Amino acid sequence: MVLGMLLVLLAVEGVMRLLPVSTATLSGYHFHPDIVTYPAHHQFTMATGWDLQRVQRHRSNNFGFLSRHEFEPDPNAVALIGDSFVEANMLPASERLDAQLETLLGTRRVYALGGPGSSLLDYAERVRFAAHRFAIKDFVLVIEQGDIKQTLCGSGNVHGPCLDPDDLRPRIERLPEADAGKRLLRHSAFAQYLVSQLQVNPGRLLKRIDPRQWLVTSTRSKRDSAAPATTVERDARIVAAFLAHLPRSNGERYVLVFDSPLRQRSDDASHSASSLMFIAQAHRVGLRVLDTAPIFRAQLDKSNLALHVNPRDTHWNGLANGVVAQALIPHLTP
Repeated sequence: MVLGMLLVLLAVEGVMRLLPVSTATLSGYHFHPDIVTYPAHHQFTMATGWDLQRVQRHRSNNFGFLSRHEFEPDPNAVALIGDSFVEANMLPASERLDAQLETLLGTRRVYALGGPGSSLLDYAERVRFAAHRFAIKDFVLVIEQGDIKQTLCGSGNVHGPCLDPDDLRPRIERLPEADAGKRLLRHSAFAQYLVSQLQVNPGRLLKRIDPRQWLVTSTRSKRDSAAPATTVERDARIVAAFLAHLPRSNGERYVLVFDSPLRQRSDDASHSASSLMFIAQAHRVGLRVLDTAPIFRAQLDKSNLALHVNPRDTHWNGLANGVVAQALIPHLTP
């Protein structure tokens, strides 16, 4: 019976290797102790969903980012920083924001420093890195709607710097290093299909079937339900900490691009109270702001074409990236 099961697993593994299943990204702290990247010039495949849609094959640059260029000092370059909205590994390179922005700028290179699953203080860390290593002065930061709460330690969207959820003090929370078993499974096409395509989380499954966790989960649920909801005042302190982390002493210039929930004509374009507070604070400290809500609304009124990748993936598609790139030009030219 065991031999039969092993033969079945080997057969499934063989079939998966013939399909464009997402491969191991090997992401980690390869160039900076608090910045997660891929290894330099690492090649990997990305696909979406159980049916392997939108297959893309990628190659990271010399600093482990998905960017059109090898990174080198260039004071004329623009650094584009954010999470998966910037990396956009579900899109071909020509449809991403960095490519479309660079085409419109003409004479300036755009360095994309995207980091999926990251948040505000991670962006500030990449700003310092790009300013120090590549002498960049102009920074475009894409702020998505969950970035404020994701800045809290334990959110699952932190690569290094974060704020303690109790007292909002800054601390470091790095991703754990993969053990030998996980490193081995990374090279299994079947394991990658389960984790990347079907979104199976082995750790979460083990916790659900472990009786020792039931009492802990019940206690935690009662405590969480009694905890106060996220307030605009707390979010304001998080935003203030982020703005304080942005380097301002060496002539750095910033444009903050704020995402909106608008993806198709029927959507509501209104920002949350915390997002409106964030925009107001950015204005107050003298940063340039680009709100995507009015430009997305104008685009939808003109063409009625959706601005998301697909109904399961609400990241900006190529059309949305083009609209944002066009709106950024006045902020990045003399």
